[in-house]
Amino acid sequence: MGDERRRYRSVIYDSARWDGFAFREDDIVISTPPKCGTTWTQMICALLIFQDPNLPAPLTELSPWVDMQTDTVEHVFAALDAQTHRRFIKSHTPFDGLPHDERVTYICVGRDPRDVALSWDNHVDNMNVDAIIGARAAAVGLDDLAELMPDGPPVRADDPVDRFWGWIDNDTAPEQELSSLRGTLHHLDTFWQSRELNNVILLHYTDLKADLDGQMRRLAAALGIAVDEDRWPTLVAAATFESMKGRADQLAPQVAVDGFWNDNRRFFNSGSSGQWQSLMGADGVARYEARLHELAAPDLAAWAESGRQSLPS
Repeated sequence: MGDERRRYRSVIYDSARWDGFAFREDDIVISTPPKCGTTWTQMICALLIFQDPNLPAPLTELSPWVDMQTDTVEHVFAALDAQTHRRFIKSHTPFDGLPHDERVTYICVGRDPRDVALSWDNHVDNMNVDAIIGARAAAVGLDDLAELMPDGPPVRADDPVDRFWGWIDNDTAPEQELSSLRGTLHHLDTFWQSRELNNVILLHYTDLKADLDGQMRRLAAALGIAVDEDRWPTLVAAATFESMKGRADQLAPQVAVDGFWNDNRRFFNSGSSGQWQSLMGADGVARYEARLHELAAPDLAAWAESGRQSLPS
């Protein structure tokens, strides 16, 4: 991959905010498509780094989101520069939009895109748009909204089935819209193409659900983090969905923005898989599979849906 970075930009995020960021030798960048397990992976990294479920600060402060435009980039960089622990930084920027540094470990997480679509629908419904726009106005202004939304704010369909298929069929370029089937698969593909690099780690939501202990141990080994055996049960328990939902006020993203979510606990809505089946039917399955394979090579499509068991041995 060349040195020139692709820019991803929307009302919410801007990958150009990475310009000039000074990495440290052992930094970790967690770069996932939206709703693929970002916060889960941040929590796992926090538990491995601090080795204590009682974190020293809210997760969103320990692991800032560089791309997010509800804070000034100067403030985010200063906060990261002041950190003395091993840094683990959040991003929703695909690999070709991030600065590359061989000293840094890049983690990407996949999830069945059909589950992503439903999780995104809940996510949007739980967002307090007025609070988010207010924070953006204070941080970076609103002068570019007409450029970014020339047709005005998107209109949300009333029917959840229509919203599901709208997410599947959205053909907006990933540079302008990452929250769609096309955007999700594009993000995953930028890491999939670089998965042989020593500093790129692929995780999958299905694998984390099936064997959280094993996946946490795998990640610890890849990051070179040693954990005493007697600590593992406590750390794994703290990374479960139920435990994280019970600590939503500390663990939900962007809680530093007053009123960002209508309900912090609802950010951790269900953590389940397969609820999309009620929206599809037999014809829908064929329709989805055709769209999936239009956008992704067979090996990537299989991994995106199913996880590690589809990786070549």
